[in-house]
Amino acid sequence: MNRAQRQDAPTPASPCTGVCTLDAAGRCCIGCLRTGDEIMEWPAADAARRHEILRAIAHRRLQAGPAANGSGEVQ
Repeated sequence: MNRAQRQDAPTPASPCTGVCTLDAAGRCCIGCLRTGDEIMEWPAADAARRHEILRAIAHRRLQAGPAANGSGEVQ
């Protein structure tokens, strides 16, 4: 799906889990795995940008592998 097609896609809901704490390195939230910049950007982001952020979160989860605990925190 290209960017133009994603703009027509429904706007995704926030991935926030209510666990709003940055990891020890200050890189990303241990609940949703968004960076601080992505969290601040989310409310104004269009659907295409939100999908990009969700893909970045999925990539972080894969990269963390077994190092991620149940809350999503990267150890």
